[in-house]
Amino acid sequence: MTETPIPVTEPPMAAPKRNSVKTGGLIRSSAIYSGFTLISRIMGFVRDLMVTAYMGASATIAADAFNTAFAFPNLFRRIFAEGAFAAAFVPAYARSLEKDGEEVADVLAADAMAVLATATVALTIVAEFAMPWLMYIIAPGFASNPAKFHLAIVLTMITMPYLPCMAIYAHLSGVLNARNRFILSASAPILLNLWTVMAVLPARSPVQAAEAASVGVILAGISQAALLWWGCKRSGAHVGFRWPRLTPDIRKLIMLAVPGAIAASATQINIFVSGILVSHVNGARTWLAVCDRLYQLPQGLVGVAIGVALLPQLSRAAGADDRQATRAAMDQAIVFALALCLPAAAALTSIPFFLIDALYRRGEFTIGDAHQTASALLQYGWGVPAFVLAQIFNRAFFARQDTKTPMRVGLVTVAVNIALGVTLFRLIGVAGIAAATATAWWLNVGMMAYRLHRSGQYTPSPRAISKIIRIVAASVTMGALLGLASHYRGPIQHLLAPVAFHHAKELAILLVCATAGGAYPLLLFAFGGLTMTELKFAFRRRRGAKAQPVEDLSGA
Repeated sequence: MTETPIPVTEPPMAAPKRNSVKTGGLIRSSAIYSGFTLISRIMGFVRDLMVTAYMGASATIAADAFNTAFAFPNLFRRIFAEGAFAAAFVPAYARSLEKDGEEVADVLAADAMAVLATATVALTIVAEFAMPWLMYIIAPGFASNPAKFHLAIVLTMITMPYLPCMAIYAHLSGVLNARNRFILSASAPILLNLWTVMAVLPARSPVQAAEAASVGVILAGISQAALLWWGCKRSGAHVGFRWPRLTPDIRKLIMLAVPGAIAASATQINIFVSGILVSHVNGARTWLAVCDRLYQLPQGLVGVAIGVALLPQLSRAAGADDRQATRAAMDQAIVFALALCLPAAAALTSIPFFLIDALYRRGEFTIGDAHQTASALLQYGWGVPAFVLAQIFNRAFFARQDTKTPMRVGLVTVAVNIALGVTLFRLIGVAGIAAATATAWWLNVGMMAYRLHRSGQYTPSPRAISKIIRIVAASVTMGALLGLASHYRGPIQHLLAPVAFHHAKELAILLVCATAGGAYPLLLFAFGGLTMTELKFAFRRRRGAKAQPVEDLSGA
């Protein structure tokens, strides 16, 4: 399965027409975002290791209560701040920068931030007063354990102010991203992990650790918002604080954001409903939270990173009605996204228990917790490519300020996920929640791809399809090798025992993952999924220009 290599003297994709939209280096921008996101995710992994070791899962009340408290403000943050409002605001702000200049664009940004901050502060105040009653909806299963129920209420009241802080952070991230500045928005989440780790370290009991971690969340939110405000000021964007005004531009943003909110809420409603179901199983909230850290890693590193870099480029291409640039950007985004996320999916589905047992089983986190978590992780694993692709396909609609189509698709996804989730939860337990989520998101991606094709907005090129098939082959091969390593886990750990100092399982998983990580690029190049010429071209910055055409995988 090889193909004739592209001559080094020619780029892997035809040069665009002279009048085509010039776009920033998509993969280069994504790599910058992903690099800092990777640091954040590593820190988040350390945070989760500490949280699970200190708070446990099924053996204590603290972990489920903290994960509920942390998830509730994040539910609204992802729907409104990072989802709907950002999807409507970034294209509008990018176009305003291009057509009206910085001064007019910054007025739009300031007005939008004022409205978003006011709305989230109001929502936080209402939630604070209503929390004792809201908890019966958020986690009804906790009511059978009064201590756990009360702790969840207290911790959620502590973490709710995180919502307006993160709304401001997400909005200012959009301002920086539209200006092709990604470093601060990608690195700011590191502060959450640092504050949480520092807060938990002195704790002497699971409940004390949960209370300290909740306070750390608030300190992180304030720090993140302040960092992004400073970054915007340094970038030349003047986004000051002002009283909210419902100007015509803001009304238009809100009208675009409402269907976007419904579309963005698909994932969050599914998570919310899943939380309600599993609240009746002690430890289940924590099992799913641990899964989230692993299966959302490729989503954050790949899907969100490429989506963040892709949206401004697609917005400019849509504004110029340049379908060649749109197709080139989408082809490149999808091929590189799958090249990065499919091996992760292969790992999660081939060695789920090996991963969880080696990484998390210690302290209060028992082997029973590891088995339950692994069974859910296996189901999430085969949904990873869908989670990533959904981030990319959404941008194709948002770039044209079409938030209604993702909304309709999202509503179908929610209905399917809830129906499957309830059914499979009764049949196979917590793993059924994960299986339903993966199924629903593949349906989501299929529906969006079909609508883009039918409307003539995007159809992958034959060359892109060929690349995808080769990437799948390389990933399946790597997954088979990982499965073989898991089968011989015992002998591997036995060989490492003399040098592992009672950490043979940890050293074994690191060695296996490192070996697979080194083998995958070789498999990828061997199968022809990517070539060195294409890789160099994607990351190359042209001297003397701030932007360059996106690489075309069409071979035209």
